[in-house]
Amino acid sequence: MFILAANDVKLLANSAFRALGPAIPPGSPREAVRAGIGALIGVALAGLLLLTFTEDQRLGLWLIAPFGATSVLVFAVPSSPLAQPWSAVVGNTLSALCAVLVCMLVADPFIRVPLAVGLAIAAMILLRALHPPGGAVAMTAALSPDTIRELGLGFALCPVALGTAILVLVAVLYSRLTGRHYPFRQFEQKNVHGTDDHEPLERIGLSEAELTDILTQYRQTLNLGVEDLVRLISAAELRAAGHRAGPLTASDIMSRDLVTVGPETVLNDVAQLFQRHGFISLPVVEKDDRFLGVIYQIHLIRKVSDESRGIGGRFRAVLARQLRDRRLRAAQIMSTDVPTTTPDAPIATLLPKLADGSCDAVPVLDGGRIVGIVTRTDLIAALARQSLRQPA
Repeated sequence: MFILAANDVKLLANSAFRALGPAIPPGSPREAVRAGIGALIGVALAGLLLLTFTEDQRLGLWLIAPFGATSVLVFAVPSSPLAQPWSAVVGNTLSALCAVLVCMLVADPFIRVPLAVGLAIAAMILLRALHPPGGAVAMTAALSPDTIRELGLGFALCPVALGTAILVLVAVLYSRLTGRHYPFRQFEQKNVHGTDDHEPLERIGLSEAELTDILTQYRQTLNLGVEDLVRLISAAELRAAGHRAGPLTASDIMSRDLVTVGPETVLNDVAQLFQRHGFISLPVVEKDDRFLGVIYQIHLIRKVSDESRGIGGRFRAVLARQLRDRRLRAAQIMSTDVPTTTPDAPIATLLPKLADGSCDAVPVLDGGRIVGIVTRTDLIAALARQSLRQPA
């Protein structure tokens, strides 16, 4: 009896410890630095620009504390519905308006502060503009009634609306430069090819209304957008498909007899290799097959397409002449930020890397040396063989 009770206490203690511990997965150092630098730039620019728009040079009056909370959302979690431009700008501005009105009508701080925060939250929800820093905006204003009465409704416009808009604009530009999506993609947004079809991994057969119903049913509309849900569902389906593919590894399906080029190989020679072998990608290696990057066929076209616009026909001849004349090197055009894998990696891990259309082949590395490459053709052939072996 005593042993059972001790075990129960131990289980409860472990459960409580886990409940009080971190609830989010580990973040990468790269993403931490990216978000931190973005917030640094955003807050610095917001403060600088706000001071240029005002005659009063008191920084603390214009660069209010809630801007720090807004920076966390727009730079660190840009996919959150709470971080989107409408939520940020309208949410903060609306909260400021609520606080200004309360400051004008209520003198008692014990009523004024909670009333301002409560009204701000209610108003943000009703206008679909919930933004957590908005509560801080309302409280900040309600705690300084004299200053707010002096500024009046103008406080909502400057610094709140203007400062938030500056942060959002910086976040949009910074996200584009650092490979993130902000604002998040809309369900009906065109794909990277400019057509209305969803990306291959996002064709899950559910409408936007059905996906919204799922989010509403599980009370996740404030945590996830429809596009986020689509990506999660498709990623789960892809992972499950990989498990059904069996115990095959990258070394079982990879191409081993590789055609590679060195970093100093001129692009005219690279183009000839593409034409001779019919490949769509070529690994770039240095001595002892140390992997450096990959050149895709599309890189050759993109490198000269801007200069070739308006020329008209004979594009292939123009391309060949420019490659020959400019003497560009492989190292100048190769992509180094490509997904790689190891020989013993299950093919389930290759499915998301090759299925999203961002790359055509995954190099297989062993201690930094390239030992093979898995193309989409290799993966499709392996999956086809697996399906044929399964009983009907």
